[in-house]
Amino acid sequence: MRHHHESPAAAQGRGVEVKQQATLYGLTKCSTCVKAREWLKSNNVAHGFIDYRDQPVPAETLKAWAGKLGGWEKLVNRASMTWRNLADDRKTAQTDAEWTQLIAEYPALVRRPVTVTPDGEVSVGFSEKRYTERFA
Repeated sequence: MRHHHESPAAAQGRGVEVKQQATLYGLTKCSTCVKAREWLKSNNVAHGFIDYRDQPVPAETLKAWAGKLGGWEKLVNRASMTWRNLADDRKTAQTDAEWTQLIAEYPALVRRPVTVTPDGEVSVGFSEKRYTERFA
């Protein structure tokens, strides 16, 4: 059993299995991802991190995220430089296959971080308020 104020890493070091409370998907150098990871660490929330440039997210997972978030528009950041720099004919994605192909080519289009919890809840972005409500 983990001691109340013990970090997940310390508990693991003692051979205690620590259940992941969240998995973050994002980019290692993304400032928002760094803030989210620091918040989770300082609040002793056991989590994993997957850089989706190194480990592309499967199309079925992307589809599931878009479905849970309310559509591809909620998953993709159209205000990003990556989106603005796309050729106009690439901005017309409509089908799941077109969206997943676009994200496979340009993973930075996905809003960051994507936070997934074991109960299947999916959210994008980071705010201390929302993380506090979700993990406190």
